[in-house]
Amino acid sequence: MGGCSCPSHFLKSQKLLASSRHVHKTAAHVVARSAPEDTVTSSFASFIHGARPDHLSKTVRHRSKRMILDSIGVGLVGSTTHVFDIALRYCRELYSPVAVSSVYGKPGVKLSPTLAAFTNGVATHSMDFDDTWHPATHPSGAVLPALLAASQMLPPGTKPTGMDFLLAFNVGLEVQGRLMHFSTEAHDIPKRFHPPSVVGTMGSAAATAKLLSLSRAQCCHALGIAASLAGAPMANAATQAKPLHIGNATRLGFEAALLAARGMEANPFILDDIPGCSGFSAFYGVYHPKPLPAPGDHHEFLLEKQDIAFKRFPAHLGMHWVVDAALSVRNLFVHYAGSFSPALIRTIVLKIPVSKYINRPFPSSEHQARHSFQFNACAALLDGEVGLGSFTESSIHRQELRELLDKVVVEHPEDNVANFDKMYGEVALLLHSGDVLTGKCDTFYGHWRKPLSKESLLKKFRSNASHVLPDEKIEAIITTVDNLENLSDSSQLACSL
Repeated sequence: MGGCSCPSHFLKSQKLLASSRHVHKTAAHVVARSAPEDTVTSSFASFIHGARPDHLSKTVRHRSKRMILDSIGVGLVGSTTHVFDIALRYCRELYSPVAVSSVYGKPGVKLSPTLAAFTNGVATHSMDFDDTWHPATHPSGAVLPALLAASQMLPPGTKPTGMDFLLAFNVGLEVQGRLMHFSTEAHDIPKRFHPPSVVGTMGSAAATAKLLSLSRAQCCHALGIAASLAGAPMANAATQAKPLHIGNATRLGFEAALLAARGMEANPFILDDIPGCSGFSAFYGVYHPKPLPAPGDHHEFLLEKQDIAFKRFPAHLGMHWVVDAALSVRNLFVHYAGSFSPALIRTIVLKIPVSKYINRPFPSSEHQARHSFQFNACAALLDGEVGLGSFTESSIHRQELRELLDKVVVEHPEDNVANFDKMYGEVALLLHSGDVLTGKCDTFYGHWRKPLSKESLLKKFRSNASHVLPDEKIEAIITTVDNLENLSDSSQLACSL
């Protein structure tokens, strides 16, 4: 994997950013006002500015590299989707005099850095195949595309190392996680704002600010600017617009950091709870911010305590409970009847949490199907699996699948709450014979309580990447991510895509 070259006129325009990465050698081009001391916002700025590679434990490095590899894989397979094609055409038609950053699955295509981040963010979420954290958000897709694009943007001699990249990625994760803990609302499946469009934008700003070595004051302003660029409504879930939430989060957070690097200022109290003047609190009805401790020898990143969920098939995370429950009861049914015979089934009862946007009895598009408890349960029952092919037009509109959907009844037990750490999925088959067969899933394979093995994660990555890359490139990416700490030039990862 070789390095990427940048046009000379673009290198000249990046002198200011290069100076940010070498403030110990050169005076900063922008003198930003100091952020106020002893506020929640200033504590976040201090954390972003002060985090060091040695603050990352072995567990955090291991888990975050798994996230990076998985996110690249789902982005690569996402580059085959229709919504990605729309986003890519849009970006290529915009005026973009400097094209230096790589695009997932398109080796011959380069875009300007922020548009590359946007396009790759859309690819990452185009199938709803990306990772999920608790409290609920998709952390990697909002951060990784910005860092990949930024690593290619900087001039030779100022490229961040692989360890710089890994640290910035984890700073972006940490900021997202800490912000999610400011509100009890964030622990449940969302109803108002799509979380990555809110905390993801902030995480992207923090990660990029770290990669560009912005000052503490600039980090503070980057967060304030990002807050003015954040937010997207849940009503666009299960539509082609939902992947834009990730694309915009990673792009706009990136832009917030670039603007702060060039001297733009914002409210230095943006994360604090100021009565009568909402900052970040505007996104939550309940908001209790807490300072982020300065990084030190004993700092524990949230990723150390809270692992990530990786999806085995491309659909909303909640679908994984009902699919595993459906596969369990399907096995019982095949043992009972000798084969899967839908004619023997009178009623299919789904016991699921109350969540309106993923309760879709008869989905009519691939994006609706990815957000339908009913569809995913019936597809698992009918086919014995759910995968990429389950969400094609021909699969969605099969007559035998529609007949199964007609038999579905939904129940919402009080103990089944809309929370990815507490919910369960249960599928019961009420047979014409009077017999009842039941399958239940409390924790699916891939959940943070039952993590994917290394072998399963690599199998997923290889399968996803094989749609657009040859085997030698796939293996090279795996090796690069595995040895990320040792890279002298982190842009090599982006150049390999």
